[in-house]
Amino acid sequence: MDKPVSDLPEAASQPVTPRGLNHLVLNVRDIEESHRFWTEVVGFKQVGELKPTPQRPTPPKMRFYSGDRSDGSTHHHDIALVENKNLPEPPKEWSMFGPALAVNHIAITLPDRESWMRQLAYLQARGVKFNRRVEHGMTHSLYINDPNGYGVELLYDLPKEVWQGDIDAALNWVKVLPTEGAEALEDRTEGIPNFAKKPEPVAG
Repeated sequence: MDKPVSDLPEAASQPVTPRGLNHLVLNVRDIEESHRFWTEVVGFKQVGELKPTPQRPTPPKMRFYSGDRSDGSTHHHDIALVENKNLPEPPKEWSMFGPALAVNHIAITLPDRESWMRQLAYLQARGVKFNRRVEHGMTHSLYINDPNGYGVELLYDLPKEVWQGDIDAALNWVKVLPTEGAEALEDRTEGIPNFAKKPEPVAG
């Protein structure tokens, strides 16, 4: 049945700004290997997988994962994995700007600073290599990589009042930190930069 004309949307003069990313689907060489990484290392929970149906008797190997929302709910999925054994071998050493990978990195938000610090200690205790530890102007971050060579950034967001005044300046600010030992687990809360709104130019 056709919709009443009054229910049809009017064409916008410009694209509608989205709320943000809903989910990300990654091609992986070995779904079992990647399942262990995303559940046992990063901490996502598997919420589903593709099963045979009359319309799709032989589905691809595909699994779905979700984190926890701040209200305690679960999203239908944040990450999905699809097995593709034709993917090339990952680079031997991860680098943010060097490897010939379509995905530069995937950023995962931890609930708060304390959760993020516990996660760093957990990963270090498991022997996960810290590729990069940095303070950005809007997040404090750790970069690791998955078995396919994709970079994974684990972060917590700094308060909005720290960065929203000048997002561009916050994005361009970085302080590189140690990646090994106790120093790799340290995180300061004092003396971090504040990117207040730029003053409006005075009319001449």
